[in-house]
Amino acid sequence: MTDITLNDGRTLPALGMGTFKIPDGHAAAVVRDGLDAGFRLVDTAALYHNERGVGEGVRGADVWVTTKLWNDRHDDPEAALHESLALLGMDAVDLYLIHWPSPAQARFVPAWKALIALREAGKAKSIGVSNFLARHLERVIDHTGVIPAVNQIECHPYFQQVELRSWMEESGIVCQSWSPLGQGEVLTDPVIAGIARKHGRSPAQVVIAWHLASGLSVIPKAGSAEHLRENAAAADVVLDGDDMAKIAALDRDDGRIGPDPMTF
Repeated sequence: MTDITLNDGRTLPALGMGTFKIPDGHAAAVVRDGLDAGFRLVDTAALYHNERGVGEGVRGADVWVTTKLWNDRHDDPEAALHESLALLGMDAVDLYLIHWPSPAQARFVPAWKALIALREAGKAKSIGVSNFLARHLERVIDHTGVIPAVNQIECHPYFQQVELRSWMEESGIVCQSWSPLGQGEVLTDPVIAGIARKHGRSPAQVVIAWHLASGLSVIPKAGSAEHLRENAAAADVVLDGDDMAKIAALDRDDGRIGPDPMTF
């Protein structure tokens, strides 16, 4: 599996495993299955309420761990990260993200300043954001001069966020895709199915391969060892120019599945 170099000089595994909606009591076993399948990045968040299980699953392993600051903690990121670290059983996380800008609160700039301090204190080795639009990114950069290493956003063939991704690439921010399989909807698309048949692969592997070929980091979720192995094997799928063009044509104006960052 390949790595992506961040703007802070660290290297991020391009393919990781998401843990959204995996219960805390099951998380350790799922994470261990993911590590056995070859994953080197595990993504969690305070909101997921499974940090304790994730921490148990990664204990003793050389693996990148990401967690996130929830919207109700923008006033005290230091305390929030301390709580996450206690649950994870770690002294520091590899990546700490502001989960949503929550612009109505107007607190994401002070929260970003707190994350910068947490990085300087060694509690978060890299820092970034999630679900930020270009206007939110511009604000944190203008106020601090510190560019987020990562912006984790909804991205899948039906919602490709080409303009935002281009802005981020020019700014040196790595795009990491959540809901990369479009919550399963894109897997039944005839175009994806046709490319899967062409390569003798599963639709999920084709979609994950598209993210990787597009230069994105991607964190698909899977709850079974079989699906984790299937997702990990997507790193070996090579799509050609025709495949990429066909998937690019699937982008939709109304493709967003999750909340709108401007109103959430």
